[in-house]
Amino acid sequence: MNIQKSFEDETSAVLYVVPTPIGNLEDITYRALNVLKNVAVIAAEDTRNTKNLLHYFEMTTPLVSYHEHNKRGREADLMKRLDGGDSVAIVSDAGMPAISDPGYELVQAAIEREYRVVVLPGANAALCALVGSGLPADAFYFYGFLPRKKKERTEELERLEPYQATLLFYESPYRIKETLKALQASFGNRRAAIARELTKRFEEYVRGTLGELLEWAEQKEMKGEFCLVVEGNAEAPQDSTALWWSSLSVKEHVEYYIEESEMPSKAAIKQVAADRKLSKREVYQVFHVGDE
Repeated sequence: MNIQKSFEDETSAVLYVVPTPIGNLEDITYRALNVLKNVAVIAAEDTRNTKNLLHYFEMTTPLVSYHEHNKRGREADLMKRLDGGDSVAIVSDAGMPAISDPGYELVQAAIEREYRVVVLPGANAALCALVGSGLPADAFYFYGFLPRKKKERTEELERLEPYQATLLFYESPYRIKETLKALQASFGNRRAAIARELTKRFEEYVRGTLGELLEWAEQKEMKGEFCLVVEGNAEAPQDSTALWWSSLSVKEHVEYYIEESEMPSKAAIKQVAADRKLSKREVYQVFHVGDE
C-alpha cells in the first residue's frame, strides 16, 4: 500500500505531471506556469515544441527529452534527479501526460520510490470533445487510438460494441475515413461527433450519425487532429452483466476472481483473458508486473 499526502512535506522532491494547452496557449493555468518555472528540469515529449511554450511565457527552465523511444533510459536519469532532491515536471506535446502520451512509466517509477507525484488539472482533448458533442456525458469510456491493423481494430470494435457508455477515440487525419467506415460497420449508424483542431482557430465540431460523418469526411481533405465521440449501445440490456468488469483494470479483474470467486490465480488469469479477448500471456504479464 502507498499513501501519499501531497503537501505534507514540501521540502522533498516532487514529480509534477503538468498538462499543457492542446492548441490555444492561453489555456495553461497559473499554477502550471508556476510549476514549470520553479522545477529543476522539465521532461518533454518534444523539446522543440515545449521550448515554444516556454518562450511564449518567458521561461528558461532546462529541458530534457522524454518520449516513446528513450523513456527507459531517461527514466533512470530523472530518478537520479529526484534522488538528489530536484523536483521534475513532465509534459507532453499537448494535453495530459500518460493519456495516449508518454508518462505512465515515469509516474510508476516515482511512486515505487515513494516520491510525491502531483498531477495538475488542465487541458484534455477527449473531455472537451465529449462535452461539445452533445452526447451523454454521465458515463463514458476513453479508448484512445484504435489499432492500425484491420483485424485487430475489428476485434476491438466487436469488444466495444455492447458498451452502453459513450465512447471516445483519438485519430489522425490519415486514418479518420477508414476508422469511420470501421465504426459504422461494427456499430451501425449510431449518433456520433467529430471534434477537430480543438481550441485552435479552425476548431470544428461535426455532429450527426456515423453515416453522415463518413459522407462529410469523404468530400474533404482531412487535416488536423481528431477526436471521435460515439454514442453507446442504447439497445444493450440494462441488467446485462457481460461487461460488469469494464471499469476494472486487468489486475483488478484478476484479483476479483481470486478474492470473490476463490479461483486459483491461473484459473483467474484464464477467465480474464476470455472475458477481455486477450491472450493469457498478456494477462499474466500485466498481473505479475508488480511482483517482478
